[in-house]
Amino acid sequence: MSIAKPAHRIHHPNHHQKREVVSGVHRHRSEPPATAARAERSGGRILFVTTEMTDFVKAGGLGDVSAALPRALAKDHDVRVLLPGHPKVMAAARSMRMVGKTLGHHALPACEIGEIKTSDGLTILVLCNAELYEREGSPYTDVHGHEWPDNAIRFGTLSYAAAEIALNHAQMDWRPDLLHLNDWPCALATHYLEGQSNAVPTVLTIHNLAYQGVFPASTAATIGMTRKRTEHEPRGRISFLHEGVAKATYLTTVSECYARQITEPAHGCGLDALLHKRAQEGRLIGIVNGIDPSWDPQRDPALEAPFTIGQWDTRAQNTHSLRAEMGLREQSGPLFAVISRMVQQKGVDLICEAAPQIIAAGGQLALIGRGDPSIERTIARLPRRFPGRVAAHIGFEEGLARRMFAGADFLLMPSRYEPCGLSQMYAQSYGCLPIAHATGGLVDTIEDGVTGLLFRDATVSELRRCLQRAFRIFAEPLLLNAMRGAAMLEKHGWDGPGRQYAALYRRMLLNKQQPGHVAQPASSTREEKTYVHP
Repeated sequence: MSIAKPAHRIHHPNHHQKREVVSGVHRHRSEPPATAARAERSGGRILFVTTEMTDFVKAGGLGDVSAALPRALAKDHDVRVLLPGHPKVMAAARSMRMVGKTLGHHALPACEIGEIKTSDGLTILVLCNAELYEREGSPYTDVHGHEWPDNAIRFGTLSYAAAEIALNHAQMDWRPDLLHLNDWPCALATHYLEGQSNAVPTVLTIHNLAYQGVFPASTAATIGMTRKRTEHEPRGRISFLHEGVAKATYLTTVSECYARQITEPAHGCGLDALLHKRAQEGRLIGIVNGIDPSWDPQRDPALEAPFTIGQWDTRAQNTHSLRAEMGLREQSGPLFAVISRMVQQKGVDLICEAAPQIIAAGGQLALIGRGDPSIERTIARLPRRFPGRVAAHIGFEEGLARRMFAGADFLLMPSRYEPCGLSQMYAQSYGCLPIAHATGGLVDTIEDGVTGLLFRDATVSELRRCLQRAFRIFAEPLLLNAMRGAAMLEKHGWDGPGRQYAALYRRMLLNKQQPGHVAQPASSTREEKTYVHP
């Protein structure tokens, strides 16, 4: 799911409905009792800095994380979210209260800082600058998918504002004890904090290392970066993410396996040596993402027939309805789903190559997503080639995606790399068994032969062998239903990750009072799964 070049925007109408967020903005409302109680027992003041949040705007998985993790952390900490004033944020902020402002810095403009509250009491700080942020498109690109040419200024300003708030220079009556930064657009805050006597510790979460915020070296002077090139920095360019990786107090990433992989050349995207160094220092930690509790097949209003573990006949009603909705013929073979951005990273090309085998063996294939135009065209040809046996929806509709998770037998995720992945966890919650390449968070969340199937190499031959396993499992209903039950029993909520982040925060805040002490990395809550069926 991610970050600097999102391929499509995913909306969560039911998710919004549960939280009742968008219209829940108040100017003179006292703090809700639950939030006040949380603040009284707060372990620290945390500023969570992000570019997207599903309540308002989402381009990828970061939006889901930014909506869920701060709420999980609010049980122990006074958490506030800093978000640019994108059009949908400003539309929801009809009664915004201005609480601070930042001054200009080199080419970075001055901004006002507004405050709004969600109806469940979470405080959102909005960085207001209409010229920079009130634009149609995604947080990163215009409506045609092209990156904004001034992204260095737009996200340099966000990073600088986060640092100014942390340094108590933003004329606010609240100052964080710690900054939690997310991906490259926020990472430069670590540079603006460097050398300041009253700097606070920082956590930088890497959601996808492939997106690094790289700009020409001449950009440095315009955004106030005056320093010598470091050993691991790209020549002739600056990288926001490089600065964050080098200077953050702690680095986290979104799965344990991915935390190991990015220290190696094959997955390190040019930062492997620096990341290996930070890992050796005990400063790189993998914490698997969670998923929102709305992903519950027993209570999901998008489903034709809500169900729970063991209600396999009821689940089969969703399969029947899904076939009818997508124009697939009724048949007794397995239904394979693809719910993905249609890009090379996701291995969709491998699925297209394997499609004839799926059809020849008596299976069906349903696909939904948007992405690379050439891949979209290839996918669009499949239903014409296999009418009634392949269905494709180019675009995204969350209700349909939920019905696909509930009705398909298997989810195909042959991603070449996958920092965490959320779809496999959604699928497991709905009794749909993921078939995935053993990489990143897919290793950490799928137990091969128990809660899904893994294959070693991202090749079409390996995928085909794994598909053969899937057909054999489907032919044994007792085994199939046992695996479905095991998958649905997996706990993918935010309580566990929230506790890991809260423990890291507590340790960092304690260390803030004890200079020179190096904290140990957060302990893992999952056993490493290294076995993959040959």
